[in-house]
Amino acid sequence: MKHKFNFYTEYNQFYLEDAVIKAEIDPSEFWNEEAFFSHLALDKGVVGIGTQCYGNVKGEIEILDKPNANINYELYDHIVEGCIYIASGDVQILNCPDNHVELSLKLEPGNYRVRVYGSNFNSVLETDLANDVDNDYYRIEIWKSTEIGTKILKKYNDVSY
Repeated sequence: MKHKFNFYTEYNQFYLEDAVIKAEIDPSEFWNEEAFFSHLALDKGVVGIGTQCYGNVKGEIEILDKPNANINYELYDHIVEGCIYIASGDVQILNCPDNHVELSLKLEPGNYRVRVYGSNFNSVLETDLANDVDNDYYRIEIWKSTEIGTKILKKYNDVSY
């Protein structure tokens, strides 16, 4: 089942996080060079998703039984995978910087793989933050997996990262 989201976030990021594990993140280590390059930061119980926009984030999340093997790479600007441990059975999407819960989903506790697809990155014109007209979009897929680490499946060539 797909769940849509649309919310305001800052600092070009939002989070997918276990409801119970509250990692104490050092931003300089969490958003290290590799994380900026991949647009994905990982820590115990939390995934930081780097966005192209600074403002309204639109997208969807879907829980799968297995990874999607039929990726149409032409539809997306950037595709990256990472891992998360969900101890509580409750995964949340939070904005930045105040960590407001935007969406909460129930999952069986365990290890998961997260794939983030980003599209419409060229629509982002960070010239008028008050009138966010960006049209970037994020699709998140999550499934049970013991695979660890970050894997970039398609890299967006943005000189600002």
